[in-house]
Amino acid sequence: MHKSQRITNPFWVMVSKEISDSVRSWKFLIMVAIVLLTCLGALYASLSDFGEAIKGGTADDDFFFLKLFTHSNGSLPSYIVFISFLGPLLGISMGFDCVNSEQNKGTLSRVLAQPIYRDYVINTKFTAALMVLSSLFLALGFLVLGFGLIFLGIPPTADEFLRILVFSVISIVYVAFWLNLSILFSVKFRQTATSALAGISVWLFFTIFYNIIVNLIAKGLAPARFVNENQVVKFQGFIQNLMRFNPGQLFNDATTTLLRPSIRSLGPLTTEQTIGAIPSPLPLDQSLMLVWPQVTVLIGGTILFFAIAYTMFIRREIRSR
Repeated sequence: MHKSQRITNPFWVMVSKEISDSVRSWKFLIMVAIVLLTCLGALYASLSDFGEAIKGGTADDDFFFLKLFTHSNGSLPSYIVFISFLGPLLGISMGFDCVNSEQNKGTLSRVLAQPIYRDYVINTKFTAALMVLSSLFLALGFLVLGFGLIFLGIPPTADEFLRILVFSVISIVYVAFWLNLSILFSVKFRQTATSALAGISVWLFFTIFYNIIVNLIAKGLAPARFVNENQVVKFQGFIQNLMRFNPGQLFNDATTTLLRPSIRSLGPLTTEQTIGAIPSPLPLDQSLMLVWPQVTVLIGGTILFFAIAYTMFIRREIRSR
């Protein structure tokens, strides 16, 4: 009797288990509920004032579906603002206890006693969380598209659909940045409360205090009187480069440029540079070229944090309690 025996890769078995544990955890369900409610609120705020949004007389007026992500009636922030604010919290909540909680419970040493590679543990933590977050943000993007289709009665153009898809991918990269930072803290600190506090502290610093620090630097370095326009542009470019050390600023620059095709530059321009410019939307490939540096930095930071966490975990001595 011949029977085909299916050999399952232990890595994907562990990933499947991590995904199952994540989607059933209360912390994930609470964060998803918060993100879903706020995004629906932002969508309602956009649709309730959508008639005014398309009367602005700008080059973006033909991109109706993109305004669902960027427009608001003022009662609530827009969709991209909510993602920029709540996305890091979702990433931190997915990773702050992924390693140290299992070590404290003694299950990590039992897992490592099995005939599997040691790096499977840290790799599955990231892969499972990234798959869950990717599914969530893609689902949110299609949810907004569905409501927009019902409200507007017309399908999105190919350019709009691709821009929304790229926006969802950049949102996943942005949340993965904070996910890997929280995984790093989970490997570094033994207590889950400490790792969670460290991740939230970094998020609060860049969300609130970093802008205050940059504004103080700008006031301290600004000359009493600018000599010419070039000096103003150079100074504004310097301040803007300081702001780009903030991952939230990188995300806002990238997503705003993608969802507002009329944006042709992310830096200050002189009068000579704007003379003769036609206020027309950029093609998608030109918008991608414009935001590629911001996306590259986010991807690089994500890889860097994961590499540090990976190295620390591989070299760490795991003992059962």
